[in-house]
Amino acid sequence: MCLLNLNQELGRGEIGESDLVKDEPQLCSDLPLERGLLRSKEVTGLKEFGGKVQTKLMKGLLDLIVLQFLKTRPMHGYQIITRIRKEFGVYFGPSTIYPLLNGLEKKGYVMSEWDMSNERPRKVYRLTNEGQRLLNFTQDSVNLICRKQALEAEVITATPVLAQE
Repeated sequence: MCLLNLNQELGRGEIGESDLVKDEPQLCSDLPLERGLLRSKEVTGLKEFGGKVQTKLMKGLLDLIVLQFLKTRPMHGYQIITRIRKEFGVYFGPSTIYPLLNGLEKKGYVMSEWDMSNERPRKVYRLTNEGQRLLNFTQDSVNLICRKQALEAEVITATPVLAQE
């Protein structure tokens, strides 16, 4: 299971101009609830609940998502911020991403180097072997949990229901 497949569960969003100034995680405006696909009094509560769940999921998985991005190619911080926003519809600003990248580097999961080839020097992050091991372990763990859940569901489905007298 690729961690990036979670974007189907979390929803997609568009980058909006108003989102660029805030640094707290927030949902972008192109989610189904906000496009008017669901209309009722409960939508407000559901939207708030969904937004909170999405943000918590993203916060909890953010380090793994960043490592997954770096698995495909080296990136600088702004590229990571932009890709998270495009893939998941949630904005995490520099004050969230750069400390996260520094922490991942201190733990040995990523390494950085300055790219001086452009007008503006950028710090580019790469996944290390240790970071790849962490991704492999996480993927194996998630797969194990999914297999156990599938087996449990099969057992529950296969259990005969006793007829009531």
